[in-house]
Amino acid sequence: MIVVEKAKISIEKEILKLLKEKDELTVAFITRFLNERGVECTRQKVEKTLEKMFIAGLVEFFYKNGNHRRHYRLME
Repeated sequence: MIVVEKAKISIEKEILKLLKEKDELTVAFITRFLNERGVECTRQKVEKTLEKMFIAGLVEFFYKNGNHRRHYRLME
């Protein structure tokens, strides 16, 4: 159980790094870039982590170009 908690913290840190680098991303791209960096995760795990980060006020989401996909970026 402790390992799972460390993994969540790692995913949060990596998501924050990605959003600093790329400005705004969808869940699909965040998942892809995390897996490329060696962080094993699924789209569902990324969505759950982003939801927690949104509630904590770390990220915000918006819809762009009418494609009904959430784009995430760091709170300003």
